[in-house]
Amino acid sequence: MRLPALLAAAALILPVGAVIAQHAGHHQAADPIATAIAAPSRTPANTVRDKYRHPAETLAFFGVTPKQTVVEYAPSGGWYTEILAPLLRDHGSFYALQPTGRYLDGYKQFLAAKPEAYGKVKVVAYPEENSAIPANSVDTVLTFRNVHNMVMAGNEAATFKAFFDMLKPGGTLGVVDHRLPEDRDTALEKSSGYLKVSTIRRIAQAAGFEYVGASDVNANPKDTADWPKGVWTLPPTLSQKDVDKDKYLAIGESDRMTLKFRKPAK
Repeated sequence: MRLPALLAAAALILPVGAVIAQHAGHHQAADPIATAIAAPSRTPANTVRDKYRHPAETLAFFGVTPKQTVVEYAPSGGWYTEILAPLLRDHGSFYALQPTGRYLDGYKQFLAAKPEAYGKVKVVAYPEENSAIPANSVDTVLTFRNVHNMVMAGNEAATFKAFFDMLKPGGTLGVVDHRLPEDRDTALEKSSGYLKVSTIRRIAQAAGFEYVGASDVNANPKDTADWPKGVWTLPPTLSQKDVDKDKYLAIGESDRMTLKFRKPAK
């Protein structure tokens, strides 16, 4: 009588083992980008903007993985650093290529406040320390909402050339920026914060990049790109203060292009 009982107990034990193995498999298969987005070190005020910036879809489109060497140009307040630093901390390498100026010291203070999360971030002042990133050593260069600043300053050609030089052959340049409709006056690119897709493609291709494709993940059809104070009229800046604030909050953050380029392989 004891043998049937033992067999029945074994039958109960086997499914439990299978469940444990199944859970272990799920744990191993966890999406590393999703894990980084859920990092407890992220600032709550930043996480609420995920609905506008779509970091999971954006980084996946650019092909970012935990084992890469990644450069983020002009991380400024560190919104994407809060995701990229934990993503790359254990198996990759992360350079923050921060232009010299008012954001550099503040960015270093931001990193120093959470050394356990950001202690491995390598800060490189641009352009003075650009050579600290070896040529042909980077898998992916990312820049979020910064090319319009380059265009307004007139240094876009030099900056894209720097991106090209640091990338490995076959490496990726990922660009997100505020989108100006193609039929608008190009002069607006110098003052509105918006750029045409064709302008960024021209800048990238002049530097030697190949155009790979675009994603509409950061598109916002509510943004008509014709606001009193340019893109800064919309959140998060809300340059008009309380004037029509509810209107601009209902529109949300800007309509953005998400463009992927490649340095040609040898």
